[in-house]
Amino acid sequence: MARINANYGKLPGSYLFSEVGRRVREYKAAHPEAEVISLGIGDVTLPIAPAVIGALHRAVDEMGSAESFHGYAPDLGYPFLREKIAEKDYMERGCGISPDEIFVSDGAKCDCGNIQEIFGTDNTIAVLDPVYPVYVDSNVMAGRTGDYDREKDRYDGVIYLPCTKENGFVPELPEEVPDLIYLCFPNNPTGSVMTKAELQRWVDYANSHGSVILFDAAYEAYISEPGVPHSIYECEGAENCAIEFRSFSKTAGFTGLRLGFTVIPKELKAGGEALWPLWARRHGTKYNGAPYIVQRAGEAVYSPEGQLQVKEQAAYYMENAGIILEGLRQAGYEASGGVNAPYIWLRTPGNMTSWEFFDRLLAEANVVGTPGSGFGPGGEHYFRLTAFGTRENTIKAVKRITAI
Repeated sequence: MARINANYGKLPGSYLFSEVGRRVREYKAAHPEAEVISLGIGDVTLPIAPAVIGALHRAVDEMGSAESFHGYAPDLGYPFLREKIAEKDYMERGCGISPDEIFVSDGAKCDCGNIQEIFGTDNTIAVLDPVYPVYVDSNVMAGRTGDYDREKDRYDGVIYLPCTKENGFVPELPEEVPDLIYLCFPNNPTGSVMTKAELQRWVDYANSHGSVILFDAAYEAYISEPGVPHSIYECEGAENCAIEFRSFSKTAGFTGLRLGFTVIPKELKAGGEALWPLWARRHGTKYNGAPYIVQRAGEAVYSPEGQLQVKEQAAYYMENAGIILEGLRQAGYEASGGVNAPYIWLRTPGNMTSWEFFDRLLAEANVVGTPGSGFGPGGEHYFRLTAFGTRENTIKAVKRITAI
């Protein structure tokens, strides 16, 4: 008799953003006249940069000719893209990452969820609280956690690292040593960052205890303050303890194209065994590569024109973030973020729960955000808004929110 993976039964309800979408659809069906503005899911709204569009057109034309047609991509990605990534994202920042340590994929979300497959289920995990829910959910599915405690809103066996107003949403080193440490900076959802000195402490901690850091740097393109590292490999010794995830989705507006990459240094080991060959084996077995035309689009992001254009897009979204942050603060909200990341993290008024505030905002302002509790127990009584809307809708949404 076939049996299911019983670990799925530990997951409470549906995935956070699926639940947000369900509630919005139900509201729209009941109120078809409502003009709903979404500042919830972090999806971009600006069109893809012209330099990238040009590269896509050229690549599509290549696919129409027998002489220049491309089928399956190489396991790790095309050299033309991996070489550009290594040069621009790492070598120019003084990081010794080579092209063959870069694995091209269809997005950081998939890699963040799948990376746990190369580690044993007896590894303990530590996650920021609050943080992107994929880290916890994927480990629950794999059986690496205990049962879900509804009263505490957390999983047994997971080490939660509190990120609070009091510690600036940057966690302290844990007393209980985890095997796998998930760090996300600039942080989703709080928008907080670590200085290089703060991140170096985590690298030193991981190296001294034999832990592996899984570092999600999907929002590094939005960092504006000096002293904030764009990559964990800017820290000494990180190549011995860290895996890094990057994304083109927010950096270059590729949410509809799907492109990302993961870096695994060849020096990195767990229990004495190198991790690069394990991920290469998993990658080659379960993945057939990002499409050629999309990888050519990624290459165009690193051209002089592409760099200028994607930086202009990031600046546009960060101007939106400033509008939201300032508007909320003027209206008396306790809000942070929006400086090094396109997310604003606000305290719900009157000690409302996150979902109560979601429902009120949708019903009274026709604005959609993301309940903080969906990012972990530490997110209760908080709410996330994104800066990825259009300028018109961003201004409109802020006026509606502050009016209630």
